Amino acid sequence: MPEYQPEDFVDELRRRAAELGGRRIAIYAVGALLLFALWSTWFTVQPEETGIVQRFGAVSRTVSPGLHFKFPVGIESVRFVPTARVLKEEFGFGTAFAGTSGRTQYAGDRKAFKDVSLMLTGDLNVIDVQWIVQYRIEDPVRYLFWVREPQQTIRDVAEAVMRRVVGNRLGSDVLTVGRVAVSTEVKEEMQKILGEYETGVRLVTVELQDVTPPDPVKPAFNEVNEARQDRERTINQAQEQANREIPKARGEAARTITEADGYAVERVNRANGEAARFRAVLAEYVRAPEVTRRRLYLEAVGTVLPEAGALYVVDGDQKALLPWLRLESGQPTGPAGKGSGTAEAVKEGKQP
Repeated sequence: MPEYQPEDFVDELRRRAAELGGRRIAIYAVGALLLFALWSTWFTVQPEETGIVQRFGAVSRTVSPGLHFKFPVGIESVRFVPTARVLKEEFGFGTAFAGTSGRTQYAGDRKAFKDVSLMLTGDLNVIDVQWIVQYRIEDPVRYLFWVREPQQTIRDVAEAVMRRVVGNRLGSDVLTVGRVAVSTEVKEEMQKILGEYETGVRLVTVELQDVTPPDPVKPAFNEVNEARQDRERTINQAQEQANREIPKARGEAARTITEADGYAVERVNRANGEAARFRAVLAEYVRAPEVTRRRLYLEAVGTVLPEAGALYVVDGDQKALLPWLRLESGQPTGPAGKGSGTAEAVKEGKQP
């Protein structure tokens, strides 16, 4: 088998070129260039993109999704910007890939993100903050040409603003109830700064993903949280008992006051009735004193006698008590068990 040297290969090419002729080679070269130039005169913009056509490096026009034509390469070029897509920047963690099952796989080595996620709070505590920034490109020309490295600019602005906002708050606030307020404040301030930089970016959302204390202090932090939960539970129990007992006491007080008011009204009305009755009796007494006196006496006796068990008449000459009327039921009246069963008139100072 013959051995070929590099010089032999070059000589073979020269020989074949001489056989074809310089003119034919030139025709082939020009044809290839024309085909390449023709192929580069059309381009397709995807539905979620916007095309930026540059002529000799300067921005000529922007084109919408679809098929478009331009001058060949060397005169005009195209850059595609995803203006209809929501872009995302991650801080404190990294997404390795999104699996086919829909579950997102995150980077295993989190130590590489600690420089970004570890922050100092207003009460001089250190917390680990992970968050995401989602945004859209509203002005692709400004995004590409008005700011150098726009993606890194967005990351730097997001980190600076987040550190300032977290540094102005208590660590417990950021870890618990203040997360939404932190996200809202960071979004508003970031949008203001990016607008002043004229980046052509509109923020969609800023969301805190995970806020935790650093790993070395997690056990102590968990104990503090448990103590706070116990305190909240005790406060809630006390509030529950207060909500139960206070209305009950108020109800008892209202009932007592109502009863006292009713008793007062009853006594006043009764007193008014007795006074009215006394005035009516007095008027009748003035008209007929003897009749009124007798009627009052009989009414009093009719009230007292039914309650009396026995009636005794005491005479000064009598040595012992003389039972005159036996008012118990089933017993005869009169002395020694004799009588008609009705009361008899007795004159003062005389025996029957």
